[in-house]
Amino acid sequence: MQFFGGSEISPSPPVPTASGNNAHMMYVFNRNGVCLLYKEWNRPLHTLNPQQDHKLMFGLLFSLKSLTAKMDPTNADKGNLGVPQLPGQGCSFHSFRTNTYKLSFMETPSGIKIILVTHPKTGDLRESLKYIYGLYVEYVVKNPIYSPGSPIKSELFNTAVDQYVRSIS
Repeated sequence: MQFFGGSEISPSPPVPTASGNNAHMMYVFNRNGVCLLYKEWNRPLHTLNPQQDHKLMFGLLFSLKSLTAKMDPTNADKGNLGVPQLPGQGCSFHSFRTNTYKLSFMETPSGIKIILVTHPKTGDLRESLKYIYGLYVEYVVKNPIYSPGSPIKSELFNTAVDQYVRSIS
C-alpha cells in the first residue's frame, strides 16, 4: 500500500505505546465538513443526535485550527480568526487531551480529516492515523464505484478499520 510520497505502508504499523488504549469513536470529514464516516467502539453516553454531534466536532476542529494559526509565534501574517486555512498552511495541532478522552487529528492535503477519540492515556496516534488514511485510499478512493463526497459504505474499509482499531485498543 502507498502513502503520500510513495513510501510503503507496512501491514501492521507501530502500535501506540501507552497502556489503556481504548478507542471510543472515529470521524472522517471531507474538506466541506460533510461527515463521510462515523464509527463507535466504546461510547457509553450519547448526549446529542448524530447530526448535532458531527457539526459540533467539525466546528471544534475548525475553531482549533483557526486558533492555532492565529497563535503561531513564527508567522507574522496571522490572518483573521475564523478564516479557513488550507491543509498544511500555518501552525497545526495533532491532538488534545482532557481528563476523560484524547482527540487525535490528521488532515490530508486533499482536506480529508480523520479524528480518533480514545482513552486519555493513549500515546501519539499520528502513525495510526496515517495508516487509517492509507486504508481509506486503498479501499475507498481506489474503488471505482465510490463517488467522492458521499458517505463511505465500503465493507472492506469498515472491516479493516475495525480490525486495526481493535488491535491498538
